[in-house]
Amino acid sequence: MEIRVLRYFIAVVQEGSISAAAKFLHLSQPTLSRQLRELEEELGVVLFDRGNRYITLTEKGAFFLQQAREIITLVDKTSSNLQTDAISGDVYIGCGESEAVKMITDVYTDILETHSDVRLHLFSGNSEQLGEKMDRGLLDFSFVIGRIDQSKHDFIKLAKQDQWGVLMRKDNPLSSKKSIRKEELSSLPLIISNQPRASEEISNWLLHDVFDLRIIATYNLLYNASLLVQSGAGFAICLDGILNTTGESPLCFRPLDPPLLADLAIIWKKHKPLSQAAKLFLSELKKVTSTHKNAL
Repeated sequence: MEIRVLRYFIAVVQEGSISAAAKFLHLSQPTLSRQLRELEEELGVVLFDRGNRYITLTEKGAFFLQQAREIITLVDKTSSNLQTDAISGDVYIGCGESEAVKMITDVYTDILETHSDVRLHLFSGNSEQLGEKMDRGLLDFSFVIGRIDQSKHDFIKLAKQDQWGVLMRKDNPLSSKKSIRKEELSSLPLIISNQPRASEEISNWLLHDVFDLRIIATYNLLYNASLLVQSGAGFAICLDGILNTTGESPLCFRPLDPPLLADLAIIWKKHKPLSQAAKLFLSELKKVTSTHKNAL
């Protein structure tokens, strides 16, 4: 299986038809069709349902597309980081939702001043999605909230912690309170993160299962959940600082009482060789986190 043919396959999916992909790739349509048939024969599966004008992926084709994209990412990442002895190349970082991600962007901005050929690739997702990408070697680092699997990862723990609280409309009577107590959550229609770690932390804080409360919805990333809150459907339990609730925003954030704080860390796989660009990023990150800790 050639990398070139994987790129052809991805191009056909992106363009929606073999004729459009052939034009994009500067190939003849018969040549591209033959390459795709040979790929299907090599794999022993049908990747496309071929219509008169457009093609759609079969179930196995959709699975193969995900794998092909990951293979291409790994190939491009490896090639980029081997091209020169100078510090250049790509750094791949997975990020959960947190205001503290700004530390990553600040470190990268400083690196650009002296190493303009270092490129940063940010991937947003929940802990399970980022963990899977880390295991597959698609990420150099991951920004995580909460517990760390120290048997698999080295890490830098950040001095800053995120605070859990409740996102609500400013015109709700509860917005007049400075914080929200456990007892006040029991009667509210709640929207919570669908990440198991988040549910576990909140359950430990409540001293009972969070799903004993009135849960009307769950979310993966907070923005869409905030639209539910804005519509008046319910209240979101979330981390502070992810959304801007100042000024004309119709929403506000109130911390939980007693406070529930989340630890933050940057992790990377144990014993995994890092590219020169990734080593530079890690070195600069260690300097910044050391400075922050000394300032406390």
